[in-house]
Order: sequence, then C-alpha cells, then structure tokens
Amino acid sequence: MAEGWTHALKGDQIEVYSAGIETHGLNPNAVKVMAEAGVDITGQKSQHIDEFKGTPIDVVITVCAHAHETCPFFPGEAKVLHVGFDDPPKLTPADATEEEKLDAFRRVRDEIKAFVETLPDALNL
Repeated sequence: MAEGWTHALKGDQIEVYSAGIETHGLNPNAVKVMAEAGVDITGQKSQHIDEFKGTPIDVVITVCAHAHETCPFFPGEAKVLHVGFDDPPKLTPADATEEEKLDAFRRVRDEIKAFVETLPDALNL
C-alpha cells in the first residue's frame, strides 16, 4: 500500500521501490481497499531486497516491525527510517467477518496515506 500511495501522491517527486526480506503475493484485501481509494496496485509485485543490489538508494523506510528488526545492511549512505504501521491481517481474529478484515486494511491504508502525504519533507534530507 505504501508503494501505491507513493506512486499516486508523490510519483513526480520520489522514485519509489518496494521490497521486503521475504516475498509474498499481493494481499487481495490490500488491492481491494486501495481500489476503493482510487489507487490500482494490481501491477505491483512482491520483490526481495536482493533484487535491488547495485541500485543507488537514498532512503530506506521500513513500515513493519519485522522488517525493522531484520532489515539488512545497506551499503553507502542510505538513511534508514522506521515508520511502523500495524499489519492488517494481524488486526482481526481468524473468525472475523470480511467487512471487519477490510476495515482493518482501510485503517492502515489511511494511516499510510497520511504519512506519504508528508513526504519528502518528513525525511529531513
């Protein structure tokens, strides 16, 4: 969702890449709630950080606790910033209704949007 918001809101100012320490498919609920907000993320894919070796990176923003705790070392002068967001699938019990699950995604979607709107100023570069 962070990559989608950054492309949609700041694509003319920020070149954004999204990667993780593990790859997973796009969560259908993330796709659905982003579409509700007018942002199509279906063209995004889960990428591993190793795919970006050799890519000059100025800033790394971790958005979940797991990534923050296990984020690999980035050579060069990349600034690493952690902005934690809840993991939407972990916010609801297994027996939650579809609407309850979507509401968790909507809340995190909106929190991420609010953060992205502060970029690039929030990076203090």
